[in-house]
Amino acid sequence: MKADLHDVLRAPLITEKGSIRRETENLYLFKVANYANKIQIKRAVESIFSVKVLSVNTQNRLGKIKRMGRWAGRRSSWKKAIVKLKEGN
Repeated sequence: MKADLHDVLRAPLITEKGSIRRETENLYLFKVANYANKIQIKRAVESIFSVKVLSVNTQNRLGKIKRMGRWAGRRSSWKKAIVKLKEGN
């Protein structure tokens, strides 16, 4: 699937653990499109932020089951990308 690079990155993930990893390991977390692969994620980050990406790891996160009375539903599943940048970027 051919997609615009701006559609690949959905949102940055701002968490306490992510902030610690950003400061110590130069890792950044993003919520990305479910169809995106590591190559597309790398190209999107490099072109949008003008940085050099060393590696990309991805995780498919299953949506949580939520209940409303006796009815159960599920939140949408999503994909997380962990991007390691070159030192100094």
